[in-house]
Amino acid sequence: MKDLKSELSKNLERLVIGLMLTPAEFDAKMMKKAIEGAGTDEHALIEILVTRSNEEILAMNDAYKDGYKKSLEEAISSDTSGLFCRILVSLVQGAREDGPADEERAVADAQELAEACNADSDDMEMKFMSVLCTRSFPHLRKVFQEFVRFSNKDIEQIIKKEMSGDVKNAFHAIVRSVKNQPSYFADRLYKAMKGLGTDDRALIRILVSRSERDLFNIRKEFKETHDASLHEFIQVETMIGDTSGDYRKTLLLLCGGED
Repeated sequence: MKDLKSELSKNLERLVIGLMLTPAEFDAKMMKKAIEGAGTDEHALIEILVTRSNEEILAMNDAYKDGYKKSLEEAISSDTSGLFCRILVSLVQGAREDGPADEERAVADAQELAEACNADSDDMEMKFMSVLCTRSFPHLRKVFQEFVRFSNKDIEQIIKKEMSGDVKNAFHAIVRSVKNQPSYFADRLYKAMKGLGTDDRALIRILVSRSERDLFNIRKEFKETHDASLHEFIQVETMIGDTSGDYRKTLLLLCGGED
């Protein structure tokens, strides 16, 4: 690691060092980067905490404590505030329920969420937090189906319409992940590259963390949604700026083949 750091720099160094770390160490490092400095990278915090399993979150907590001598929960609490902070703290516990959907409870959850949509926004957000941050993904899939029955609306539409800021982004990310996690990551990758300048940190974070998990599925979703393969997109969108040369080659190798 020391030798690599002395030979490499900038994004290529970040990418290669990322690949040298264990998944837990890498996640801990990405959380640290998202929290430190002048501005918090809320999207990164949401993305990591929403998409990791309980085991992965607990391993990340241990790695964070070992590496930075304070708990990740403390770091989040001192850097964020309000309901957004409470959502992140709830997720960082790594205590989401496991197991299949409980049909009866899913109906009750969906009804409560639909009724909460008529309450004031604070009560509504609290109720959404109590369900979205704690229930298992299979259970939440059932809740979202039942929610449509009670409200005639998709839960995603409600979140976009009724909520705002980081709270909206966090709940929306949970819903997208529950419905189709590879699609959520494909969208994050698209946003990281489209527009002015590449968000290299997001690009590195997602490619490194998903490369040995579900990157093939993410590539599939990317192609279906954006009419271009992820490989093609990295090639074209990263020609500008310093996303070039060996860094670009490494991104493309990590991405895998052309779809």
